[in-house]
Amino acid sequence: MPQDRVEAVDRALSVLSAFNEDDLSLSLAEFSRRTGLYKSTILRLLGSLKAAGFVTLGPDGLYSLGPDLWRLGSYYRRRYLPSEVVMPVLERLRNLTKETASFYVRDGENRICLYRVNSERPMRHHLVQGARLPLEKGAAGRVLLAFGPEPPISSQEVRYLGHAISLGERESEIAAISVPVVDDDGQLLGALAVSGLVTRFSEVACETHLDHLRQEARSLTG
Repeated sequence: MPQDRVEAVDRALSVLSAFNEDDLSLSLAEFSRRTGLYKSTILRLLGSLKAAGFVTLGPDGLYSLGPDLWRLGSYYRRRYLPSEVVMPVLERLRNLTKETASFYVRDGENRICLYRVNSERPMRHHLVQGARLPLEKGAAGRVLLAFGPEPPISSQEVRYLGHAISLGERESEIAAISVPVVDDDGQLLGALAVSGLVTRFSEVACETHLDHLRQEARSLTG
C-alpha cells in the first residue's frame, strides 16, 4: 500500500534499476533521463549509495554498481541450490541441447533467473542472471506456479504432464521447455529450463530436450 512505501527509498531503487547488462556504467545525465529525477536529487541519492558500497564512481565520472550488491546477492543465493551444484548441470544441458539453459526460482509473483549458461550459437536466447520475469508467461514460470503452493486450476495440465512448453508465449521468437526440481520431501526447489529460437523447437527436438531436462533435474536432488 502507498503508506507502506518510503519515497526516498523508491527513488534510490529506481537509480539502481537504471543499470542493465548493456550499460554497466552511467553518467549523471543518463540517470536523470532514465529515472525522470532531477540531477540534484540523483546526486544526493548516489552519494548515499556510494557510501553504502552500492555504487562506485570512476575517474571518468561514470557510476557503476558497487561490491556490496554482490555480497547481498550471494546471501540471496544461499537460500537455494548452490552454484557449484547447478552450474555444471546447466553446462551439460547447454552442451546437449545447444540452447540456453537456466535455473529459475519463485519470488512472490515473479520468477528470477538465478543461474544461466547461454547458448554458444550466434542466434540464441540471451538471458541475464538475476532477470525478473512474470510467472504467468513462459515455461519456467508456469512450472513454478504449478508445483508451488496453492497452484491455480489452470496449472492442472502442467502438474499432470510434469513439464511445460512455451512456443512464442512471452516473446514471439522464443521457445522454452521447463521441468520442476523437487527434493525427496516433495518441496519445489526451482525450475530447470532450456530456451532458444522457436524455429529450432520442433516436436522431435522438444522430446529430446525434455529427456535431458528430466535426467538433469533428477541429478540435482539425487
